Amino acid sequence: MARFLRKPDSSEVRLPGAEDAGDYKEGPARTESPARTEPPAGTAAPHGRAKVPGLGRPGREVLLWVSGLPVLVVLILAVLPLLTSSYALFNLMDQILILGVFAMSYDILLGYTGIVSFGHVLFFGTGAYTVAIILKHTGPGLGFLLLAVFGTVLISLVISLVIGYLSLRVKDVYYAMITLAFAELFAIIAEKWRGATNGADGFSFRIPHFLEDPILFYYFILVFAVLTVILVRRFIHSPTGRVLLSIRENEKRAEFLGYNVIRFKLISTLVAGVVAGLAGIAWALQQAFVSTGVMATDKTIDALLITTIGGSGTLYGAFIGSGLTNFASDRLSSLAEHYPLLQRWHLIFGLLYILIVLFFPGGILGFFRGKRAGKGARGYRTGLQKGQR
Repeated sequence: MARFLRKPDSSEVRLPGAEDAGDYKEGPARTESPARTEPPAGTAAPHGRAKVPGLGRPGREVLLWVSGLPVLVVLILAVLPLLTSSYALFNLMDQILILGVFAMSYDILLGYTGIVSFGHVLFFGTGAYTVAIILKHTGPGLGFLLLAVFGTVLISLVISLVIGYLSLRVKDVYYAMITLAFAELFAIIAEKWRGATNGADGFSFRIPHFLEDPILFYYFILVFAVLTVILVRRFIHSPTGRVLLSIRENEKRAEFLGYNVIRFKLISTLVAGVVAGLAGIAWALQQAFVSTGVMATDKTIDALLITTIGGSGTLYGAFIGSGLTNFASDRLSSLAEHYPLLQRWHLIFGLLYILIVLFFPGGILGFFRGKRAGKGARGYRTGLQKGQR
């Protein structure tokens, strides 16, 4: 029993690609050091210091570069209303930021925990319907909007807890199928409960008066996106977030070291569900209308593609992917009115997705992070995995 608990010495070689936490080549036993276990890669070190494995000097430079670039982007977005008065551009930027937050919530599951979900849209749709129903039956007051936010957070937590508890005991495609079934169940409820949702026809509602101005609403969405990124980033870099990274890299090893994997996955599902619900609130306010379309599985696929294009496990990649896909779809759809060849622009979009997945497996942000860190074109995540070995 002692050889399983002792720290492997330098003569013990980790088998590349081994899945079992105990796949070590046996070396000479060390009896002079007390038996203890090492925390999994990426978890908090003693004295509260969290170590990021595989990040040497180039990796630290990347972190400094990335931490300064978002501030510059936010400043540019903040002065955008001073440079243009195009309401169409503000509407497009609102959609980019909202879908970026939604994709970021999905990235918590996919990129930081290693969970693939096909039912993530149910949290997005729950937030949209909650704010729409409350504002429709009460009024466009700020207090009622805050009530809708509180209700969305509460409902998202309950749904995440129930679905996570029932689904997280299975893995991979089985979990994805169960979440898809839950999403379809909620979509059917939204369509058949016409007394509250008006079915597929949907309904409109009034938003708070200060949000009716496009520029003020743009700043509202910008502040919402920035605050959400700050909170999610703090969660990702917390000790809990480090454990999620270890689960993503090697779930069996994390469980072997004593971590309750199901509990940490449940925490990830709760946080991702709440963030997705808040994104649904913002989407409903931006549209001032809600229908069963907010429960469509297509939006989960959109979040998956946006995360893949921008870079899974990069946090900011969700906004890069959202900006690219929304700008491309807006531009191609407008050009299709003048060029019949572009009327099938969805095919061009599909080819774009395929090319990015083939040549940028780490996503756009992952590719540039990897190049800047000197890890090559396989992206930041590949470089991080190489640094752990």
